[in-house]
Amino acid sequence: MEFLDTQIAPLGMGCWPIGGPMFSGDQSLGYSNAEDGMSIRTIHAALDGGITLFDTAAAYGAGHSERLLARALADRPDAMIVTKIGIGIDEQSKQLSFDMPTPEDVQPAIEACLTRLNRDRIDLVLLHQNEMPIAEAAAIFDAMEEVRQSGKIRAFGWSTDFSDRTAAMAKRDGFVAIEHAMNVFFDAENVQTTARDHDLARLIRSPLAMGVLTGKYGATERLGKDDIRASGETWMEYFKDGTANPDYLARLDAVRELLCSDGRSLVQGALGWIWAKAPDNIPIPGARTEAQITEIAGALAHGPLSAEVLTEIEAQIDRASQPVPERPR
Repeated sequence: MEFLDTQIAPLGMGCWPIGGPMFSGDQSLGYSNAEDGMSIRTIHAALDGGITLFDTAAAYGAGHSERLLARALADRPDAMIVTKIGIGIDEQSKQLSFDMPTPEDVQPAIEACLTRLNRDRIDLVLLHQNEMPIAEAAAIFDAMEEVRQSGKIRAFGWSTDFSDRTAAMAKRDGFVAIEHAMNVFFDAENVQTTARDHDLARLIRSPLAMGVLTGKYGATERLGKDDIRASGETWMEYFKDGTANPDYLARLDAVRELLCSDGRSLVQGALGWIWAKAPDNIPIPGARTEAQITEIAGALAHGPLSAEVLTEIEAQIDRASQPVPERPR
């Protein structure tokens, strides 16, 4: 497919898991078990598998994910980098701050990303504040447009799950993409429709439900306290108290065989579901190891699930999502 006038595979690598530790106060917001050497090998394995788009953020590892990409992609200027700004970082303490950014913050934030990424220009910069009010976000994008005019970024967009925010910015010069959550458990129909209607690219985050759709996490596996999925954050639906949410495990059990149709793994089926919804969706599953990204890249050979399988998956998910009626007493 074509993205930013470049032919790419409709698949990227999410780089939150390789960022390592980051915190809000004492609360860990990173993934556990990241190791730099392994992370660089994983990026190279992604390239070997045909993946040339890498999604990161200033916040991931408080700058560390961007610095790793700079090292791993030093001889690959053709690789496409998407990064995000809008969350404050302290590289030394690994602390994040979530105060809303101002227009004056935009150029210094992008300059810092350029330095960490060791690039003269960034392909795509996204606003990393999902719920920022539209009027305030408009001023941020005005500032991004000034940076675009200077040649330091190719385009910009918003990491948001809201269709009204998508529509409000869609006609701006330089605004080309929305990044939003979507997976087998969560069909983001409204924002998908709005983005398609405005001819915006759609980067899909959480396509594997933060790992639940890999099948790796059952009812008894517990993540360490240093992992974001054990954080107890209010938005963390896929995991509860460090274990996979049993409601989602039940839904996965209902569609497991369907996702594995035609020799796919669960991971490849979950990505095939994203493409069955729209073949130009660009899922960006996170990966930490070579084995993970190799399996992810293998989804490209399988492509979208069939229309028949898609329909049956959606019916099974609907049934599995219905509350169980109480027995008469």
